[in-house]
Amino acid sequence: MTAPRPLELVLLWHMHQPDFRDCVTGDFRLPWVYLHAFKDYSDMAAHLERHPGVRAVVNFVPVLLDQLEDYADQFATGRLRDPLLRLLARESLDDVTAEDRDLVLDRCFRANHDKMVAPFPAYQRLREFFEFADDRGAPGLGYLSGQYLADLLTWYHLAWSGETVRREYALIPSLMAKGAGFDAADRRALLDAIGKVVCGILPRWKALAARGQVEISSTPHYHPIGPLMLDFAVARETQPDVALPATPHYPGGRQRLKTQIAWAQESHARRFGAPATGHWAAEGAVSEAFVSMLGEAGIRWTASGEGVLRASLGQGTDLPPRSEFLYRGYRSGQSDVVCFFRDERLSDLIGFEYSRWHGRDAAAHFLAELERIGAEAPTGSTPLVSVILDGENAWEYYPYNGFYFLDDVYAALESHASIRTTTYRQVTGDSGRPFGRLDHLVAGSWVYGNLATWIGHADKNRAWDLLCDAKRSYDLVMGSGRLDEAQRERASRQLGVCEGSDWCWWFGDYNPPESVADIDAVYRANLARLYELLVLPVPGVLAEPVSRGGAQHGRTVGAMRRSA
Repeated sequence: MTAPRPLELVLLWHMHQPDFRDCVTGDFRLPWVYLHAFKDYSDMAAHLERHPGVRAVVNFVPVLLDQLEDYADQFATGRLRDPLLRLLARESLDDVTAEDRDLVLDRCFRANHDKMVAPFPAYQRLREFFEFADDRGAPGLGYLSGQYLADLLTWYHLAWSGETVRREYALIPSLMAKGAGFDAADRRALLDAIGKVVCGILPRWKALAARGQVEISSTPHYHPIGPLMLDFAVARETQPDVALPATPHYPGGRQRLKTQIAWAQESHARRFGAPATGHWAAEGAVSEAFVSMLGEAGIRWTASGEGVLRASLGQGTDLPPRSEFLYRGYRSGQSDVVCFFRDERLSDLIGFEYSRWHGRDAAAHFLAELERIGAEAPTGSTPLVSVILDGENAWEYYPYNGFYFLDDVYAALESHASIRTTTYRQVTGDSGRPFGRLDHLVAGSWVYGNLATWIGHADKNRAWDLLCDAKRSYDLVMGSGRLDEAQRERASRQLGVCEGSDWCWWFGDYNPPESVADIDAVYRANLARLYELLVLPVPGVLAEPVSRGGAQHGRTVGAMRRSA
């Protein structure tokens, strides 16, 4: 029997949420940061803690870390600024305002129905009651009592608990078994458990990094699309006919991107003891100019999608075997930054396909695919396979939040004779390792290899034009000397929030309109706040939705989350 061929594997789990805080009050407008902490950031840490022989890269975007620390402070002080958490802490929900009542009814079914609602009969009944009442309009909804709201709010958080949290905290299965009639003591106990989990997230990941098991990488602070910040026209490298915003380019984009990279490195040094060695570019969006900027900041590696590599190598429809080009790092142009490219098939199997498989079968298939890659590698070479995907969004589509799949995969990797998990810091620190060289790195992302997710659609371009208008006003005010240093810093940070990628990700006609409307409102509020910080009148156009499709929507009981 032929011995297995050696193979190196880098697992990169990307963790990100945009800034969901109200830019005036500081209240959280959407709950995704603490919900993913309670479910995914905790579970992903626990799997690595259970399997110390597995190494991984985990990318934390600084704006997510800002919000995790904000939540930790809320739990420490008891001053809750998330409306759902405030409601969970209430003694009674019998006398809530109409606004809070609508909030609970609107938010607390936003979870994957098949994996997070239907498995729990009591939660499913709450949904059926809601649908029956909602069909009868306001009079029907009026029959939903304070106890109904309390039970719904409790079940929403129980469904968003991580599988490892359920195993560690006896309270969670105890409340699930109770099923209904949750009282104030139940909700306070659940709130306390959420607080302990959320407050423990950063210390756990720091400990994993300190023992060398995990490399924590970063991203420009507010997750901007770097290539487009530098030049809108690079979108045409992969889509020559794509429509661009009316504004020719983002004003002063290079300096703004430089600032966002510097903020990220400062954040990383403060939290983890040193600047990040590598940056996962927001959405894997790279260009030659952007990667060069990363190098100027002392960053050694970045990563993107397989489609970007194929375009950069000039490959058409007759594609050579992946073993001939994919499983190595590359430098582009004159940059010393090493760029790695995800195996799209393996990454997407985890992100989209394996959730429908039995966990052990999926794990066995994944390992067999890695062994096949090793067997097909050129003689004498050791392929470096990059599996890169969100570490938060895929798991709600798996039974048990992916517990059995991840546990089986990690256990198999830990004991495998020929597959070695590693990190990009270790790879780039190997002075004798050869890397390829790209004559030109084509601008693109991990989404279809292009930049169409953030530019080209009329709504996306409109969002960019609104941002460009605000940036020109920002430049005029910053150059006038009217603001003191503290005011300038607040305005600069607020502009950074507006430069994030997530706003344009949602705009378009392919996302649920109720979700688009949520994001649309947050984006315009952030732009309006920027004008206020600049001591300028807020343009009337910001009262109108950016997205035509997201302007009108009804109540939703579906899931909002994106998955990449």
